Amino acid sequence: MTTPRRGQKLPPITVRQDDHQTLNRLADGYADSMPEVSEYLIRELDRARVVKATALPADVVAMGSSVRFRDDVTRQERTVTLVYPGEQDIEQGRVSVMTPIGAALIGVARGHSIAWETRRGESRALTVLEVEPAAVAG
Repeated sequence: MTTPRRGQKLPPITVRQDDHQTLNRLADGYADSMPEVSEYLIRELDRARVVKATALPADVVAMGSSVRFRDDVTRQERTVTLVYPGEQDIEQGRVSVMTPIGAALIGVARGHSIAWETRRGESRALTVLEVEPAAVAG
């Protein structure tokens, strides 16, 4: 997975406390079968600011959020919903957090950009344009 280029600053990320715990366990569980995505997600979670569900800003990508983003290489825009493995459905725009793009999106706020790497090893960057939060109890 992508690490920032020299001089490239990572955007701040914020993750709900319950998602943080669940995603850490999930990443650990995928360490053998998907080591690159697992390691990338763990690095992101390690640097995340962790907040209570009620304190997460509405413009931050969380599990269950619908997010419109722009691929900064192709300039194409796409809208997806970030979901857990087993809930993904590309035709319905449901992207697993255990994909390179899903792991890159978690915790990023509207207006921020982040570098990521495709499964084929291509370096990409995306910018979050709009976030529709998932309904969260708590």
